[in-house]
Amino acid sequence: MEYFTLNNGVKMPKEGFGVFQIPDPAQCEEVTYNAIKTGYRLIDTAAAYMNEEAVGKAVKRAIADGLTTRDELFITTKVWVQDMTDEQTTYDAIKTSLQKLDLEYVDLILIHQAMKDYFAAYRGMERAYRDGLVRAVGVANFFPEMLTNLCENVEVMPVLNQVELHPFFTQEAAIENMKKYHIVPQAWAPLAEGKHGIFTDPELSAIGKKYGKTAAQVALRWNVQRGVSIIPKSTHVERMEQNIDIWDFELTEEEMKTIAAKDLGHSEIINHYDPELVRALNRMNIHD
Repeated sequence: MEYFTLNNGVKMPKEGFGVFQIPDPAQCEEVTYNAIKTGYRLIDTAAAYMNEEAVGKAVKRAIADGLTTRDELFITTKVWVQDMTDEQTTYDAIKTSLQKLDLEYVDLILIHQAMKDYFAAYRGMERAYRDGLVRAVGVANFFPEMLTNLCENVEVMPVLNQVELHPFFTQEAAIENMKKYHIVPQAWAPLAEGKHGIFTDPELSAIGKKYGKTAAQVALRWNVQRGVSIIPKSTHVERMEQNIDIWDFELTEEEMKTIAAKDLGHSEIINHYDPELVRALNRMNIHD
């Protein structure tokens, strides 16, 4: 595994494992445990995924079984919109996440959506950072203008911005803006949630054949090769193994350009510009 050194000096694996849409506790615990057993050391969860407890149990189990140590793991979670009303509420939400994960600290805390009072929420995260509850702070789903405004007005620079990044939505300009602040781009849905026939795409498959890799492996390699962290998800061990087996080949510059040319220039998974979506996410409560 290769690593990023974040802008605060903390090291983070370039590839991790996401647990979005695995709400069943027993399944999530088993899947997370299998991911750690397969070799993943970055685990990405969120308060809104409703599975922090299961992730915590898998982590404890993996450590108890000698598969890894806490120091080797990099655990990310996220603060939900509901808990972004003020600094104290966000700080308390982080402590709640730690309780659910049964951990003394998380390696990275993210603002999940650029909504509600995210400046107040960020101050709560900065406080948690200073208190040692988190080793790094970052954001998710921040567009370039939002990220720029945040970076120009906070004390602790975000280390990472987790956004949708895959061959059909490359977001090159957004990545360039992140680099100006030494912020690592991290891809959610690096396999486009299976859309656009990504697993059987003729060009990705042809490139993969050259290296003895699948179309999915080529898509993942393309992202990390352009400096993007990835957190693919799968509930199947065989797919987990394939997704992490991308570190023994390198795409050519021409192949990188061929893949990037698939860009549609917009998301077909979620539209953050839709007022109805913004209203829905602002009103979505994950606890009483």
